[in-house]
Amino acid sequence: MFDLPKYGDGICLARLADLMDRLRLSGGWLQTRSIVVTGSNGKGSTAAMCAAIGRAWGLRTGLFTSPHLERFNERIQVNGVPISDEAFARLKQEVEAGIAVITDLRGERFGAFEALFGLACLHFVKTDCEFMVFEAGIGGRYDPVRLVGARETCVTSVDYEHVELLGNSLEQIVSDKSDACAAGGTIIYGENCLPLQRHLYEYNRYRDVTSLFVRHQVGISGELASASGQQFDFNFLFGDCAYRGLETNLLGTVQFNNAAIAAALFLLWGRKRLLGQTPEKFESAIRTGLRDTQWPGRLEVIAQDPLTVIDVGHTPDGIRQSLASLKAIHGDDDWILVTGASGDKKAGEIVGSLAPAFDTIICTAAYHKGADPHDIAAAARLANPAADIQVTATIEDAVRLAGALAGSRKRKLYVAGGLFLAIEYATAARGGRAQDLRFF
Repeated sequence: MFDLPKYGDGICLARLADLMDRLRLSGGWLQTRSIVVTGSNGKGSTAAMCAAIGRAWGLRTGLFTSPHLERFNERIQVNGVPISDEAFARLKQEVEAGIAVITDLRGERFGAFEALFGLACLHFVKTDCEFMVFEAGIGGRYDPVRLVGARETCVTSVDYEHVELLGNSLEQIVSDKSDACAAGGTIIYGENCLPLQRHLYEYNRYRDVTSLFVRHQVGISGELASASGQQFDFNFLFGDCAYRGLETNLLGTVQFNNAAIAAALFLLWGRKRLLGQTPEKFESAIRTGLRDTQWPGRLEVIAQDPLTVIDVGHTPDGIRQSLASLKAIHGDDDWILVTGASGDKKAGEIVGSLAPAFDTIICTAAYHKGADPHDIAAAARLANPAADIQVTATIEDAVRLAGALAGSRKRKLYVAGGLFLAIEYATAARGGRAQDLRFF
């Protein structure tokens, strides 16, 4: 979409601030209308839930997320509608003109993600968004979303990812993500951040940032999960409210964490900006938004005969949680695993988290970044020597083999190991051309 590398020269914050000034994007306007979502897993689902709550309230709501699953335009939405090709082309000209001037002045090259962030902000301004949700790309300290200046942010979860950029300890990674929050703000931390609680209290103390934690100040109880949906009770001590039987169509135990964070974030933001509103209106918007959220690829059923479930999780912790939820919702037995991983991920650990739970495994490679399927098979054999492990060269071959084995053995299919693998498999299974998908 831009004739730029994915990442620009060094740290982007100063040149991106110059670009935003050039585009007349007011930092104060963004700050008062926005929240920021960071984390290792669950960012997309949490951001989608936040945006759905805003729409349920009646606010014109912008959503900036990444990566996209099928079309690039999905990354920038207003009221659930992706930006049109025409609007994108028009705004792209404005952004590119600004980049040319700033590059000339600073002698630094922009990255494509920075340009896209600027374009999203411009789109939200021109469509007069009243509420905006920004999902971080990587980390938070140097990510473009830090320039939003949001005082209501979250870290949905923390796991080892992008260690060359974020650090090789969970303390370093969660600290980086926490820096997306402006001084004087509040960060809601997901459940798996609890072991880092003491570190985070001290890290945030002198920035005047309040740290709240799921399962402490943000309470979850009464969780019920089924193939048709989930529900839970929510208690927010910081906001003095309790809602029973909140529902979400997004499946998996991790979605209780994500939904609770989304509800608490909106309450924090709304009680400062939506003054004079009744507690009942907040509850109604949260109930409706969580129930209506649609976000593909998260334990998504893409076919019933045979039952085929895909998941886009791509870190070891996220994959372990999704696997546990799959078995809890759809049963333990009669599964065939279709797996692969991106070459730049911890393929051995990812496959090792999945393989022991399956007696039949098909190893394949996504067109985009897919690791060699023979390497995937070697990792699967190491983790589960007794399994029937088969290798296919392409996603299309994997779809055909999986369908044949599921039919002859009366099995269900689980496709997991990476985002690109899951989306390409779903595309091919529906008759599309997986090799034509373009990711960024």
